[in-house]
Amino acid sequence: MKTSTNSSPPAASPVHPEDPDAPSTRQEEWRSFIFLTVVTAPVLAVLIVAGWGFIVWMYQLLSGRLPGYTP
Repeated sequence: MKTSTNSSPPAASPVHPEDPDAPSTRQEEWRSFIFLTVVTAPVLAVLIVAGWGFIVWMYQLLSGRLPGYTP
């Protein structure tokens, strides 16, 4: 009786999710794309605009004048 010590899956087997080196599937790529476009991009855009608004507001608060305003 011959025993095999090779624990790797056969070459024609589907991708195993527990293998970190396995190539990603098309479904995983679409899920990542949808997450990036629907969640990450809008959140990042809002954070950038809010951050810029906060910087301008703090500048106006600390400087005591509006940029470009001459009474």
